[in-house]
Amino acid sequence: MYDKDWQPSASLDHLKRRAQFLTEIRRFFYQRDVLEVDTPILSHAAPTAPYLDSFTTEYIAAGGQKTSCYLHTSPEFAMKRLLAAGLGDIYQIAKVFRNGEQGRHHSPEFTMLEWYRPSLNYHQLMAEVDDLLQSVVGLPAVIKLSYQQVFSQYLAIDVSDVSEQQLKQFAMSKITSLPDDWQADKDGWLELLMSELIEPQFALSGQPYIIYDFPASQAQLAKLHRSDDGAVVAARFEVYARGLELANGYDECLDANELSQRFAKDNLIRQRQGKAMMPMDQNLIAAVNAGLPACTGVAIGVDRLLMLKLGVNDINAVSSFRFEQS
Repeated sequence: MYDKDWQPSASLDHLKRRAQFLTEIRRFFYQRDVLEVDTPILSHAAPTAPYLDSFTTEYIAAGGQKTSCYLHTSPEFAMKRLLAAGLGDIYQIAKVFRNGEQGRHHSPEFTMLEWYRPSLNYHQLMAEVDDLLQSVVGLPAVIKLSYQQVFSQYLAIDVSDVSEQQLKQFAMSKITSLPDDWQADKDGWLELLMSELIEPQFALSGQPYIIYDFPASQAQLAKLHRSDDGAVVAARFEVYARGLELANGYDECLDANELSQRFAKDNLIRQRQGKAMMPMDQNLIAAVNAGLPACTGVAIGVDRLLMLKLGVNDINAVSSFRFEQS
């Protein structure tokens, strides 16, 4: 007898609805005159971010010479090179790969929707994300709060003034599952409190949330700017809905030297964590240096969007085959 592992993990109805969903996403951008692009999956460089682990492989030339390559974790770097070349508003629906990520909401291979808008500012892009969630996914309008407001409203913490030690004491008093020797820096404690105490409260609401203006130390690839209260913060936002983290967006950093410094800092952190240091994408640095236009960008997990639309809580229910079957 043959086993049934050859069969799809998603139902045939869900696979048909996935195809329609992708059509609806493409229609959304077509109506806004945003161009679909297609960039390579294999790259000679990889993200340096300490929280990302890339899949590695080797290209073997005809003479036997080997070159390390990486499956992209996002089409971001290649898309920014297209922006620097002058292509304008663009989007991509891409298969992306992240090592070590697996669970009900994670898969080592998943589908990402990423788009960049030279024609939209930071808050206009957030409004467009809200439009996508309402018109394509069927979610209600977002609740929009700054990072400062979120911590003040849910935990009575002033993130601009709180110390690392105070955050540690607060976390240890509220999160009983933490071991006594748990170690983190200030950002680590903030991220822990966000994931353990604040995000579950988002899940209780039927509305999605956009959280914006993250601490400057959590800028990633975003610009730094001044918030309404004058603090220097990262022009970065994240989107949450019904217990799922959906998206990460930026007003993109346009300073090649600043990006190089951030990548180098990331690699030092990776080294301290015992992870491999990643080769910086010099083509990206060159493109930004040549003139990346002022633009905003965001990446959203397509599988998670479809999970919300179909009311399912496992990524395998919207995927042709689960990772173990591939």
